[in-house]
Amino acid sequence: MPRVAIVTDSTSDLPPEVRARHRVTMVPLNVHFGTEVFRDQLDISTDDFMHRLQREAKLPTTSQPSAGLFEDTFRRLGHDHDAVVAILISAKLSGTAQSATIARDAAADVVPVEVVDSLSASMGLGFQVLRGAELAADGLDASAIAERLRAETGLYHLVFFVDTLEYLQRGGRIGRAAALVGGLLNLKPLLRVDEGQIVPFERTRTRARAMQGLVDFVRGLPAVERLSVLYSSTPDEAATLADRLATEAALPRDRIMLAQMSPVIGTHVGPGAMGVAVAEGEGS
Repeated sequence: MPRVAIVTDSTSDLPPEVRARHRVTMVPLNVHFGTEVFRDQLDISTDDFMHRLQREAKLPTTSQPSAGLFEDTFRRLGHDHDAVVAILISAKLSGTAQSATIARDAAADVVPVEVVDSLSASMGLGFQVLRGAELAADGLDASAIAERLRAETGLYHLVFFVDTLEYLQRGGRIGRAAALVGGLLNLKPLLRVDEGQIVPFERTRTRARAMQGLVDFVRGLPAVERLSVLYSSTPDEAATLADRLATEAALPRDRIMLAQMSPVIGTHVGPGAMGVAVAEGEGS
């Protein structure tokens, strides 16, 4: 059986205990407050990040992992694995996959690496990572795992809303027109990641209506295999949404994972963001 290592980045939002259970290696992105640099989820927690975010006058920035960090990771894993599959945040949202591709070529003398663009983020990526880990445990080789994951990206969905579009607009992750409309009409629009990009999904005016929109989205899917409720700063609200989904979407509550968005994701969505990630069908 080939020994295939699964690698992801910190925006997958997989809790540490889940990564450990599935033997997933995480490479962190970076958060910058001025000249201070923090490794995402390692040097700063989301709660600490959110507290600081609301105190700082200037919005923090983010950066992808260096190619050198990926190369070091691949070479280390190559000592006791036959191959590596790196499943990463959408290349349309971050240069992380580009860094990994450079590292793949540099480490080719030690270990073959497959770089998979998830076309998603947060648990939309995280569920693909778990799928990859399960395929590796089943004995598939790296190329077969990567091929399966690329064929199944359409089975993963990420829908969310933000308390204000300011962070997405200032971070360049959504167009100025959408931010302007949201500001003028005081909307809480639902957004989704579609083919790797953040796009408007549904016009909702209030937080309550946006929450209902998340429930309606999940209920409208024909086959939900995995479900996660995502939040940046409101865990109690996330737990309430999970309870609603268990009742209204008829899903076992213990199968609905709560996941806090990482500081890097939080930089672009801000406090009060909520969402759902779904894996449907046979790809889960």
